[in-house]
Amino acid sequence: MSEPQRLKPVFPQDPKWPGEGSSRVPFWAYTREDLYKRELERLFYANHWCYVGLEAEIPNPGDFKRTVIGERSVIMVRDPDGGINVVENVCAHCGMRFCRERHGNAKDFFCPYHQWNYSLKGDLQGVPFRRGVKQDGKVNGGMPKDFKLEEHGLTKLKVAARGGAVFASFDHDVEPFEDCACTTAR
Repeated sequence: MSEPQRLKPVFPQDPKWPGEGSSRVPFWAYTREDLYKRELERLFYANHWCYVGLEAEIPNPGDFKRTVIGERSVIMVRDPDGGINVVENVCAHCGMRFCRERHGNAKDFFCPYHQWNYSLKGDLQGVPFRRGVKQDGKVNGGMPKDFKLEEHGLTKLKVAARGGAVFASFDHDVEPFEDCACTTAR
C-alpha cells in the first residue's frame, strides 16, 4: 500500500451522514467491507505496534503462545537463544494455519498439510521429498533446482519488548517502539 493511501483517513474529516444527522452513525459505517479492510490496515497492519503477550507467558526455549493481530493469527515464541520471535501462523507453502494449540512448547513447527518444517525463528528448515521420489529409475516431483529454503520462511514480525510486555508489527518500517510508546520509569 502506498504511503498516501495508508495514511488516508478511514472516514472523512467532517462526516455527513445523509438523513442521519451528525449524532447518529449509520449502520453502513459498521458493515461496509471496504471501510472494515481500511480499519484493519490502519489499526493493525500498517505503521502500528500491537500487544501480543507477556514475556512471562513464554519463559523457556520452545514455549509459544498463539494469538491474533487484527484477523491474522500469529505465534509469539521463545527461541533456543532466549530471543522472542513473532511469526504469522500461516505456512509459506499452502497458506494453512499450522499451529492449533493456544500455547505449549515445541522444538519446531510443522505444517500438517505437506510437512514443511520451520524453526522457532520462522526459518524454513526442511521440505519432504525436496529432491523428488525415485520410481522406476526416474525422479518424480520435488522442488526446482533453484529452490532455496531461506527464501520460504514464515512471515516474521518486528518485535519489541518493554517492561515484560511484547509488541509486534507487520510493518518493518514502523517507527521504533521507543519513539512511539510512553516513557516508563527505569
